[in-house]
Amino acid sequence: MTEIVGFSGSTHRPSSTRTLVDTVVKAIHSADTATAQVFDVLDLGDSFGSARSRGDLSASAEALFSRVEKADVLVVGSPVYNASYSGLFKHFFDLMAPDALRYKLICLTATGGADRHALVLEQHMRPLFGFFGALSMPTSVFAARQDFRDGVLSSPAVVDRISRLARELKLFQPVERWPLDDMREFSTAEADDAPILPGAMAAALPAHRNSCARSSQTDGEI
Repeated sequence: MTEIVGFSGSTHRPSSTRTLVDTVVKAIHSADTATAQVFDVLDLGDSFGSARSRGDLSASAEALFSRVEKADVLVVGSPVYNASYSGLFKHFFDLMAPDALRYKLICLTATGGADRHALVLEQHMRPLFGFFGALSMPTSVFAARQDFRDGVLSSPAVVDRISRLARELKLFQPVERWPLDDMREFSTAEADDAPILPGAMAAALPAHRNSCARSSQTDGEI
């Protein structure tokens, strides 16, 4: 069973960002999915904007934070303001511990007034979740104002990217244990609590190790 949570960093309702996140969640939701929930910053209530730590949050806001941290798949979206994600979107993740999203599967989305804002996904959002040690899907989804009609996502190109994202996500299912013998930097204690890694990624690690070994024989230390 998989739990999917969507989070929109928009403060508007209705919102194109919320619509995009909703659309992606519906695309990846399947019969074996236990639950799927989407919320935005307005759902976090008045305590969120002034919170300096998790202890400053209301009980309902803390419950949403916990839901995100426990999810198997997280779909995030933000409107683009001045070439970056919204301040409240960043504030949400600033209140999380650095390891709170480790190995979580992340679907990146964003909206903006024009296509020129699309680079925010690669220049800002992907590095943010890389810091947390999360696993962001290769395909990200950006939608501009002209991609919506009457509040509904209508661009065939954007819908196609969402379909590709959904297909990619199926490849990142937790089917086997991390091959710890190939990850020498892990301590024995850490090995006991090893996470489940996507099968495609886990299968690639031995080949990567062998490639590094061959390179070291000819080129020295790497």
